Amino acid sequence: MQKLLLDVLFLTILSGDGTLSGKLFIFHESDTAYVSLIPRVKKPLQNFTLCLKAFTDMIRPYSLFSYSIQSQANELLLFVNKMGEYGLSIENVDTTFKAPESPYAPIHICANWESASRIAELWVNGKPVGREGLKKGYSVGAEAKIILGKEPDSFGRKFDIKQSLIGVIWNVSLWDRMLSLKEMGASCYNGKLLNWQVLHYEDSGYVVIKPKVWV
Repeated sequence: MQKLLLDVLFLTILSGDGTLSGKLFIFHESDTAYVSLIPRVKKPLQNFTLCLKAFTDMIRPYSLFSYSIQSQANELLLFVNKMGEYGLSIENVDTTFKAPESPYAPIHICANWESASRIAELWVNGKPVGREGLKKGYSVGAEAKIILGKEPDSFGRKFDIKQSLIGVIWNVSLWDRMLSLKEMGASCYNGKLLNWQVLHYEDSGYVVIKPKVWV
Protein backbone atom coordinates (compact mmCIF):
# COMPACT_ATOMS: atom_id res chain seq x y z
CA MET A 1 0.00 0.00 0.00
CA GLN A 2 2.88 2.38 0.82
CA LYS A 3 4.52 1.80 -2.55
CA LEU A 4 1.14 2.03 -4.32
CA LEU A 5 0.52 5.47 -2.77
CA LEU A 6 3.70 6.77 -4.39
CA ASP A 7 3.39 4.87 -7.68
CA VAL A 8 -0.16 6.05 -8.39
CA LEU A 9 0.81 9.73 -8.12
CA PHE A 10 2.90 11.27 -10.92
CA LEU A 11 5.66 13.10 -9.05
CA THR A 12 7.61 16.25 -9.81
CA ILE A 13 10.63 17.58 -7.94
CA LEU A 14 9.94 20.56 -5.68
CA SER A 15 12.02 23.52 -4.56
CA GLY A 16 11.76 27.23 -3.84
CA ASP A 17 9.09 29.21 -2.00
CA GLY A 18 5.61 30.64 -2.43
CA THR A 19 2.08 29.41 -1.95
CA LEU A 20 1.35 25.71 -1.48
CA SER A 21 -2.41 26.22 -1.31
CA GLY A 22 -4.11 23.05 -2.55
CA LYS A 23 -0.83 21.09 -2.62
CA LEU A 24 1.06 18.64 -0.43
CA PHE A 25 4.52 17.16 0.15
CA ILE A 26 5.02 13.47 -0.67
CA PHE A 27 7.68 11.47 1.19
CA HIS A 28 9.12 8.04 0.50
CA GLU A 29 11.30 5.94 2.80
CA SER A 30 14.73 7.55 3.06
CA ASP A 31 17.33 8.60 5.62
CA THR A 32 18.53 11.51 3.48
CA ALA A 33 15.57 13.14 1.69
CA TYR A 34 13.65 15.80 3.62
CA VAL A 35 11.93 19.19 3.46
CA SER A 36 13.18 22.06 5.62
CA LEU A 37 10.81 24.93 6.40
CA ILE A 38 12.11 28.46 7.02
CA PRO A 39 9.95 30.48 9.43
CA ARG A 40 8.83 33.99 8.47
CA VAL A 41 9.90 35.24 11.91
CA LYS A 42 12.60 33.75 14.14
CA LYS A 43 11.92 34.29 17.83
CA PRO A 44 11.89 32.36 21.13
CA LEU A 45 8.50 30.80 21.82
CA GLN A 46 6.76 30.94 25.19
CA ASN A 47 3.55 29.78 23.51
CA PHE A 48 2.78 28.08 20.22
CA THR A 49 0.13 26.35 18.15
CA LEU A 50 1.23 23.88 15.49
CA CYS A 51 -1.27 22.48 12.97
CA LEU A 52 -0.84 20.10 10.06
CA LYS A 53 -2.64 17.47 8.01
CA ALA A 54 -1.15 14.12 7.06
CA PHE A 55 -1.91 10.74 5.56
CA THR A 56 -0.06 7.44 5.79
CA ASP A 57 -0.89 3.76 6.17
CA MET A 58 2.21 3.08 8.26
CA ILE A 59 1.98 1.18 11.54
CA ARG A 60 5.55 1.78 12.79
CA PRO A 61 6.66 4.99 14.59
CA TYR A 62 7.38 8.08 12.50
CA SER A 63 8.05 11.79 12.87
CA LEU A 64 5.71 14.47 11.52
CA PHE A 65 7.39 17.73 12.57
CA SER A 66 10.82 18.41 14.05
CA TYR A 67 12.14 21.75 15.33
CA SER A 68 15.80 21.45 16.35
CA ILE A 69 18.34 23.96 17.64
CA GLN A 70 22.12 23.73 18.01
CA SER A 71 21.95 22.54 21.61
CA GLN A 72 18.90 20.28 21.31
CA ALA A 73 17.92 18.01 18.41
CA ASN A 74 14.37 17.58 19.76
CA GLU A 75 13.60 21.10 20.93
CA LEU A 76 10.06 20.62 19.61
CA LEU A 77 8.90 17.34 18.13
CA LEU A 78 5.53 15.98 17.01
CA PHE A 79 5.80 12.21 16.65
CA VAL A 80 3.49 9.25 16.08
CA ASN A 81 4.39 6.26 18.27
CA LYS A 82 1.72 4.04 16.74
CA MET A 83 -1.73 4.45 15.25
CA GLY A 84 -3.79 6.54 17.69
CA GLU A 85 -0.84 7.43 19.95
CA TYR A 86 0.92 10.78 19.52
CA GLY A 87 4.02 12.16 21.21
CA LEU A 88 4.82 15.83 21.82
CA SER A 89 8.31 16.75 23.04
CA ILE A 90 9.76 20.05 24.25
CA GLU A 91 13.49 20.16 25.03
CA ASN A 92 13.53 16.36 24.73
CA VAL A 93 10.87 15.97 27.45
CA ASP A 94 8.05 13.80 26.14
CA THR A 95 4.35 13.57 26.77
CA THR A 96 1.92 11.16 25.13
CA PHE A 97 -1.67 11.55 23.94
CA LYS A 98 -4.05 8.81 22.85
CA ALA A 99 -6.77 9.38 20.27
CA PRO A 100 -9.30 7.19 18.45
CA GLU A 101 -7.67 5.29 15.61
CA SER A 102 -8.45 6.47 12.08
CA PRO A 103 -6.96 3.84 9.77
CA TYR A 104 -6.55 4.74 6.09
CA ALA A 105 -7.90 8.26 6.61
CA PRO A 106 -6.12 11.63 6.69
CA ILE A 107 -5.63 13.27 10.09
CA HIS A 108 -5.74 16.93 11.12
CA ILE A 109 -3.51 17.50 14.17
CA CYS A 110 -3.11 20.65 16.24
CA ALA A 111 -0.79 20.88 19.24
CA ASN A 112 -0.50 23.92 21.46
CA TRP A 113 1.55 24.80 24.52
CA GLU A 114 1.69 27.64 27.05
CA SER A 115 4.91 28.09 29.02
CA ALA A 116 3.36 30.03 31.91
CA SER A 117 0.87 27.28 32.77
CA ARG A 118 2.93 24.40 31.28
CA ILE A 119 -0.26 23.14 29.64
CA ALA A 120 0.14 21.24 26.37
CA GLU A 121 -2.96 20.24 24.42
CA LEU A 122 -3.50 18.00 21.43
CA TRP A 123 -6.47 18.07 19.05
CA VAL A 124 -7.07 15.38 16.42
CA ASN A 125 -9.65 15.95 13.69
CA GLY A 126 -11.11 18.88 15.60
CA LYS A 127 -11.54 17.01 18.90
CA PRO A 128 -9.47 17.44 22.09
CA VAL A 129 -7.62 14.28 23.11
CA GLY A 130 -5.84 15.49 26.23
CA ARG A 131 -4.01 18.08 28.31
CA GLU A 132 -0.62 17.46 29.92
CA GLY A 133 1.93 19.47 31.89
CA LEU A 134 5.15 20.15 29.99
CA LYS A 135 8.17 22.44 30.69
CA LYS A 136 6.73 25.29 32.77
CA GLY A 137 8.61 28.55 32.30
CA TYR A 138 10.62 27.27 29.35
CA SER A 139 11.28 29.21 26.15
CA VAL A 140 11.66 27.28 22.89
CA GLY A 141 14.82 28.41 21.09
CA ALA A 142 14.69 30.77 18.12
CA GLU A 143 17.40 29.65 15.67
CA ALA A 144 15.85 26.42 14.52
CA LYS A 145 15.92 23.94 11.67
CA ILE A 146 12.39 22.73 10.97
CA ILE A 147 12.13 19.35 9.25
CA LEU A 148 9.02 17.53 8.02
CA GLY A 149 8.74 13.74 8.09
CA LYS A 150 12.07 13.07 9.82
CA GLU A 151 13.48 13.12 13.36
CA PRO A 152 17.07 14.42 13.45
CA ASP A 153 19.63 13.00 15.87
CA SER A 154 21.59 16.25 15.70
CA PHE A 155 20.97 19.83 14.49
CA GLY A 156 18.74 19.21 11.45
CA ARG A 157 20.57 16.09 10.23
CA LYS A 158 21.41 12.41 10.87
CA PHE A 159 18.01 10.82 10.32
CA ASP A 160 16.93 7.29 11.25
CA ILE A 161 15.18 5.67 8.29
CA LYS A 162 13.06 3.61 10.72
CA GLN A 163 11.50 6.87 11.99
CA SER A 164 10.88 8.46 8.60
CA LEU A 165 7.40 9.13 7.26
CA ILE A 166 6.16 7.38 4.13
CA GLY A 167 3.13 9.40 3.13
CA VAL A 168 2.01 13.00 2.68
CA ILE A 169 1.85 16.22 4.72
CA TRP A 170 0.05 19.48 3.96
CA ASN A 171 -1.35 22.66 5.56
CA VAL A 172 1.53 23.02 8.02
CA SER A 173 1.26 26.20 10.09
CA LEU A 174 2.90 27.52 13.25
CA TRP A 175 1.83 30.42 15.46
CA ASP A 176 3.51 32.11 18.44
CA ARG A 177 0.33 31.89 20.56
CA MET A 178 -2.36 29.41 21.59
CA LEU A 179 -5.26 29.36 19.14
CA SER A 180 -8.86 28.68 20.02
CA LEU A 181 -10.59 25.67 18.47
CA LYS A 182 -12.55 27.99 16.18
CA GLU A 183 -9.33 29.59 14.93
CA MET A 184 -7.72 26.19 14.35
CA GLY A 185 -10.59 25.16 12.09
CA ALA A 186 -11.00 28.44 10.24
CA SER A 187 -7.36 29.33 9.53
CA CYS A 188 -5.34 26.15 9.93
CA TYR A 189 -2.87 27.20 7.20
CA ASN A 190 -2.35 30.92 8.00
CA GLY A 191 0.28 30.78 10.75
CA LYS A 192 2.38 33.80 11.69
CA LEU A 193 5.66 31.84 11.76
CA LEU A 194 4.84 29.19 9.15
CA ASN A 195 2.10 29.97 6.65
CA TRP A 196 1.13 27.39 4.03
CA GLN A 197 -0.09 30.17 1.75
CA VAL A 198 3.32 31.89 1.79
CA LEU A 199 5.83 29.18 2.61
CA HIS A 200 9.60 29.31 2.26
CA TYR A 201 11.06 25.81 2.06
CA GLU A 202 14.14 23.91 0.93
CA ASP A 203 14.29 20.30 -0.22
CA SER A 204 17.13 17.82 -0.04
CA GLY A 205 17.03 14.59 -2.00
CA TYR A 206 13.92 13.07 -3.55
CA VAL A 207 10.96 14.96 -2.11
CA VAL A 208 8.04 15.93 -4.33
CA ILE A 209 4.93 18.05 -4.51
CA LYS A 210 1.46 17.36 -5.98
CA PRO A 211 -2.10 18.69 -5.71
CA LYS A 212 -3.80 17.36 -2.59
CA VAL A 213 -6.61 14.84 -2.95
CA TRP A 214 -8.17 15.43 0.49
CA VAL A 215 -9.80 18.50 2.06
